[in-house]
Amino acid sequence: MSTTGSALQADWLGACRRAVAGLEQVLASTPTTSERAVETGSRGSGGDRTLVIDRSAEQVVLGELDALHAQGHEFVALSEERGEIDYGDRSVRVIVDPIDGSLNAKRGISHYALSIAVAGGETMNDVVFAFVHDFGPSEEWWARRGEGAWLDGTLLDPTLSERRCDDGRLEVLGIESADPRWVAGAIDSLIDSAYRLRALGTIAASLCQVAAARFDAMVSLRRCRGVDAAAGQLIVREAGGVVSFPRCDDPLGAPLDALPSSPVIAARSLEALHQLQPIAR
Repeated sequence: MSTTGSALQADWLGACRRAVAGLEQVLASTPTTSERAVETGSRGSGGDRTLVIDRSAEQVVLGELDALHAQGHEFVALSEERGEIDYGDRSVRVIVDPIDGSLNAKRGISHYALSIAVAGGETMNDVVFAFVHDFGPSEEWWARRGEGAWLDGTLLDPTLSERRCDDGRLEVLGIESADPRWVAGAIDSLIDSAYRLRALGTIAASLCQVAAARFDAMVSLRRCRGVDAAAGQLIVREAGGVVSFPRCDDPLGAPLDALPSSPVIAARSLEALHQLQPIAR
């Protein structure tokens, strides 16, 4: 019988890497937009229409979770598509978004990612392992709590700070949930805060850009789901950055589920984090 501790210490990195190999085969078998745009006719637990590639990608990841369970590890999985899946122990949560940025994947736009987080509780603060693989640039990001964050085998520098223009604005700010109506509603604060905006179309990958100080900060313009941010937020924090979910009583108290709960803000400094608070709604 597995204990909570052994489940948290399972070979999650190996399982994630095997899942990436399987997802690469899924994506290679459906290379065109017309193939990737086929819908299953149902919606995932987060409310989005489920694509066939979403379902196929989820099956690959669940296959790896099945294998870990067969080895004696017990946990509960929460997937963006199927919702909660009981593997025997609710005290360990595995948060899965098989393809964060499904629209990008469908249209062949560069950034779309597998995001997996493992937690010993129900909130962002409880995440102990995080993995994001961005299939566009083929980059592997991962972190373990208290051990730092890694990009393609290189430890990320936690001392990196943001870059600012002479007038104090952040040089590059990532934005997500970039519906034009929401951008318009936040435009005054964005003008005051940033010299340039970048929207990748995936919260997981955008958070990773902050972890490497490619983005000076990022903010979602509306509430995000736990499955989108669970892995990326730990990678940011282990890389020396700071993260907040401002709609929650605790800055890291957002739930690990598939429902929108709070915007997410990530930055290289507390100063930048506080500066971006007015943007997050």
